[in-house]
Amino acid sequence: MGGDPMIRPSMTRRRFAARSTLAAASALIVPRHVLGQGAKAPSDKLRLAFIGVAGRGGANRDGLKGETCIALADANKVFLEKAAKDYPDARVFQDYRKMLDAVGKDLDGVVVSTPDHTHAVALMAAMKLGKAVYSEKPLAHSIYEVRTLMKTAQERKIPTQLGNQGHSSDTIRSFCEWVWDGAIGRIHTIHAGCQSVYSAIGSLGKTGEKHEVPAHLDWDLWIGPAAMRPYNPMYEPGRWRSWSPFGTGVIGDWICHVVDPVFWALDLGAPVSVKAEAEGYDPVKHADTYPRGSKVTFQFAARGARGPVTLVWHDGEVPIPRPPELKDDKKFPGIGAVVLGEKGGIVYGSHGAGGLRLFPEDLAKEYKYPAKKLPRPRSHHDDWVQAVKNRSHMAGSNFDYGGPLTELALLGNIAYRYLGQELKWDGKAGKITNVAAANAHVKPEFRMGWTL
Repeated sequence: MGGDPMIRPSMTRRRFAARSTLAAASALIVPRHVLGQGAKAPSDKLRLAFIGVAGRGGANRDGLKGETCIALADANKVFLEKAAKDYPDARVFQDYRKMLDAVGKDLDGVVVSTPDHTHAVALMAAMKLGKAVYSEKPLAHSIYEVRTLMKTAQERKIPTQLGNQGHSSDTIRSFCEWVWDGAIGRIHTIHAGCQSVYSAIGSLGKTGEKHEVPAHLDWDLWIGPAAMRPYNPMYEPGRWRSWSPFGTGVIGDWICHVVDPVFWALDLGAPVSVKAEAEGYDPVKHADTYPRGSKVTFQFAARGARGPVTLVWHDGEVPIPRPPELKDDKKFPGIGAVVLGEKGGIVYGSHGAGGLRLFPEDLAKEYKYPAKKLPRPRSHHDDWVQAVKNRSHMAGSNFDYGGPLTELALLGNIAYRYLGQELKWDGKAGKITNVAAANAHVKPEFRMGWTL
């Protein structure tokens, strides 16, 4: 099928025109002997440092195992010592700032996998040294942080990548190709979400408990730019994602995976408004944590050839609604999205539109699927490696793309503070126009001694 008015947007064309395929990138790599004795060729293994080594830190090291790890840093010595066993030649530091002072001149890139609230300060410290950076998602903890990181990367021409791995998948490209081919016609509504619950409402009474800071933990460093509070194992090594001073909740953890396909295919950009709804959640009493379930509605104005779009995020105890055609579908995702167009719909799971399929059944059978045209990276990590080695290659989820995607989640978190109110968002100015007080959450204050 072809010729639907829902063509790919010009921004998407520019993004892909700017990217070289991996084969083209490798053809531009210069061998060491051409550069002369002692010079480092771009084709050599990258020399990397990892800030934050547990959880996603381990996954990122695995994804970059073809490169050279020369340093590891983590505020938690237990995590650090465990990770260091696999890298006997790497130097280890509890404080990433001391690590960058000691080995910064030897690095090609830095990978940040710390809790959300310290992404920005660690990334900025590396970028100020001119180092390429790879960041776990979400990119940062506030919109101000996101925009400052984007601005710095642009000004210094630093290769960047957000860790939403599905962006490098085959399925997200198939989704884009179907949408741009007009498979379901003009898209008007998206229901996306994740059934996980990241609420700690039942534990709020424990925040005043007194606990000794473990000897292996630098609590002051772990707290970073957040307001100081007493150590509590609920935060570290507990579920820090559930606590708003440190994590960004379900929406922050998952929107970069689940909404990524529609954000790309529809060139959504910034919404014009956002409204959150949640039962059993008091924005004042429960401000330290997140709802057990929520519904967040984003409105996007018409852009280019596409019309206006409504995106509704559902999480926790508020499930993604099933279209009538999928009422009894046994494969309906608990984490994923339903994309509704004039001719039908597409349903998919997480991480790059996994398991995507058309509905209703007749459409799926009759549709003539388009040929694959978009470049397919070898992997998300390799996509970043190629961008570091060959500066003419742009990683797919660089901060110019991953930053605005992250902002959706952060706007949702601001909306939790004003339940039931539609907040008007001026994306260009970076401000909420109808509730002035809400802008305090766009740029929260850092603890004394911490800056970007």
